[in-house]
Amino acid sequence: MREQCYSSTHPPLPPTSEDEQVSWLRLLRSRRVGISTFYRLLIEHGTAGAALQALPKIAANAGVENYATCPRDVAVKEMRAGHAAGAMLVFAGSPIYPTRFYDLPDAPPFFWLLGQEKALSAPSIAIVGARNASSLGTRMARNLAKDLGEAGFTIVSGLARGVDTASHVGSLKTGSVAVLAGGIETIYPAENTELAKNILDAGALMSEQPVGLVAHARHFPMRNRLISGLAQAVVVIEAASKSGSLITARNALDQGRDILVVPGHPMDSRSTGCNQLIRDGATLVRSVDDIIEALKPQTSDPAPQQQSLNIPDPQRKPHLGQNTIVRHSDILTRLGPTPLSEDQLIRDLHAESRDVSPALTELEMTGKILRQAGGLLALASGPP
Repeated sequence: MREQCYSSTHPPLPPTSEDEQVSWLRLLRSRRVGISTFYRLLIEHGTAGAALQALPKIAANAGVENYATCPRDVAVKEMRAGHAAGAMLVFAGSPIYPTRFYDLPDAPPFFWLLGQEKALSAPSIAIVGARNASSLGTRMARNLAKDLGEAGFTIVSGLARGVDTASHVGSLKTGSVAVLAGGIETIYPAENTELAKNILDAGALMSEQPVGLVAHARHFPMRNRLISGLAQAVVVIEAASKSGSLITARNALDQGRDILVVPGHPMDSRSTGCNQLIRDGATLVRSVDDIIEALKPQTSDPAPQQQSLNIPDPQRKPHLGQNTIVRHSDILTRLGPTPLSEDQLIRDLHAESRDVSPALTELEMTGKILRQAGGLLALASGPP
């Protein structure tokens, strides 16, 4: 078995054999293993297969009895279903994997892709906004998407009603990427099934969720971080003060993306969030020219020399069963329902990342803490 320690200066080598691919799939689909835990286990144990063997003992040390990893036949069934739908699994470290994802603190270890691979590497702009968009809002989205496409940009959006739909329609000929909250073949809303098929001619559908999964509310914030993560900038059209579009905008800011906003009437609740973003310094958009002008310094992405995943990188491998230096109670007392970044938690604890990581893994396994979009940590709201 390979012994390989991944560092934050290099992405993990993508799995090359079917057995390795199944192991990656099983590890991430195992109960209470999130993205950060996945990478941490991969670092500590060298391979996904070794991590799977160690998981039951890790769970037992954390007080979780009778823990079972994702069965192999479940992972194989998902792979067969994805391939039957015409999709492919894209793994971190592979040439197809989007270079912009390497910026993310919670970059997906893999995702399902259906359609044109080239859509992932083209310069891209995300367009998001209200599901109940006005006629002016949908017209603006459609026209901006069309003009940006003709200027050489791929459009990224979420295939939702309203602004998302208009953006995909406007970029059908030039290419768009629809990031799904559910499984790769589970189109929501159903009325966009035909649109999803048409996107495949010049663009692609992608999803990090299991094949066949029907999206629920908790899946959309996770989806939103990928929309902003795939793009170099996010254009917001008609977003209320508390909306998924503003979540995407916040993700974009955390990811270092530019925020560009179409202003709206002050008395239209659909534009409250947009106007707030402009007040706080976002670039105002009147036409495609404003977007291109704002992006001039970064319209051509340099070819990356070395890509790295922003993943945990302990200096030493903890041994199974060793006492963690940071106590669980120290972590739990500093967390609450309001999400906190892991870096901030480590600073608050006055500890080293390598000392906090094992305790976080155990607390995730017991369901006492949750990881949210952007790699934020919070106390679990209910029983594990």
